[in-house]
Amino acid sequence: MRVAIAGAGAVGRSIAGELLENGHEVLLIDKAPTAISVERVPQAEWLLADACEITSLDEAALQRCNVVIAATGDDKVNLVVSLLAKTEYGVPRVVSRVNNPKNEWLFNESWGVDVAVSTPRLMSALVEEAVSVGDLVRLLRFSHGDANLVELTLPEESALAGTQVGDVQWPQDTSLVTIIRGTRVLTPTREDSLEAGDELLFVAAQAREEQLEDLLSVRRTDTVR
Repeated sequence: MRVAIAGAGAVGRSIAGELLENGHEVLLIDKAPTAISVERVPQAEWLLADACEITSLDEAALQRCNVVIAATGDDKVNLVVSLLAKTEYGVPRVVSRVNNPKNEWLFNESWGVDVAVSTPRLMSALVEEAVSVGDLVRLLRFSHGDANLVELTLPEESALAGTQVGDVQWPQDTSLVTIIRGTRVLTPTREDSLEAGDELLFVAAQAREEQLEDLLSVRRTDTVR
């Protein structure tokens, strides 16, 4: 997979390193000569250019990229890069960094963003996830379909403890994607049983989050078929 990263600062280089370790082809783009540190990520391609300029993106052959990541420290730049990547080059997947949480509302499909990653929000979510049991924690927002990646740790008092996944009447527009049980990561099947203390990861429509939290957190008599 070919990935272009706009912004070769600490965040961009770290992402590049992870992707290269996983066998992907990476291009780092930055307009600041001081940011071009080939020796730090020698396996990556480097381009000294302004990622907000069409001529620069033509040089980067953005149309050949499977993913573009806008990882600069400037939200305005990230929005422009995202919009150009999606509308001018038809990049299938555009991921954008949100630096200021007040700007998060802008990072949606109207600006070409498929996934918006807000570092302050993510750090806050990880803190909540570490201390909360029975409370739904939003980890990541997907622009398309108004869906979020959410997590909830199944509390001891939940009526769903011991219930098979296939027997639960999950809310519409929600999907259980992973069960984390201790050190194990489980891909859920209909026959798997839920256990108290399980960390459950869902992709869910935002409108269904409250319903999902009620289902998992409160003792109920109508949760199974």
